[in-house]
Amino acid sequence: MDEKNKLLTIGQFARLHGINKKTLMWYDEIGLFKPAVIDPRNGYRQYNYHQSSMLETILLLRELDVSIGEIQAFMKNRSASSLEHLLNEKITALDQRITHLQAVRKTLCNHRQNMTTLLTMDLTEISVIQKEERCLVTVDITKETSFDRQVEMITAETQKYQLRRLHDASYGTMIPVPDLYAGNFENYCQLFIEIPFPIKKTGLHIQPSGDYIRAFHKGNWDGIPARYQEILDYAKEHGLTLSGFSYEIGINENVIERIEDYIVQIEIPIRS
Repeated sequence: MDEKNKLLTIGQFARLHGINKKTLMWYDEIGLFKPAVIDPRNGYRQYNYHQSSMLETILLLRELDVSIGEIQAFMKNRSASSLEHLLNEKITALDQRITHLQAVRKTLCNHRQNMTTLLTMDLTEISVIQKEERCLVTVDITKETSFDRQVEMITAETQKYQLRRLHDASYGTMIPVPDLYAGNFENYCQLFIEIPFPIKKTGLHIQPSGDYIRAFHKGNWDGIPARYQEILDYAKEHGLTLSGFSYEIGINENVIERIEDYIVQIEIPIRS
């Protein structure tokens, strides 16, 4: 007998393809994938090796989240062009899913780094660190922009970039360095959002690579101006000139209940 025509029991065929035999029974019941033979003596389903490629195609499509209805339609009109069209659709969807998962991973890594900072660093310290260049989406604000309105603006921007949730991106506020030197420590001019995947768009804000002064403030926002004065004093003492913008970001919003425990990370570029 031709080996490919050799009949296998439903259990043997299921094990060959790493699935439960109940799946084969269900596929038979809905007319998606029929056995090669049904034994007239006992009604047992039997399959042959010729059917393996067809079943593997079905299993591949199921793994790509193709619906049973779509698979049934394809199986009734199988062709190279119809399979190409179906796979192109699913590859596009899969690429979008991969991009989203990569963005989630980057966001989780940022959260983990923030928790490491909380657990290991002296938050009263002012230090100099190195940062890589980042591309940020920015939204203009003024002193009159309420906190509620800021949240609405951030939410709108994240949705514009197909982010599913607000927490899929890192976001914060910016103050021009000239305003810091002038003592205008509350002159926030922009919200920034770090989109956690590469994007190509004109008008993005480039946060430059290089050395930054980094400091933290814990507690009510009313105390941030005093912290900025300490940063300016530190820079003057160490002969450092600040440039660009100050970038503020909350690093522990998801683990606190009181505003008194809120921690803001402040990073400001140092002119080389």
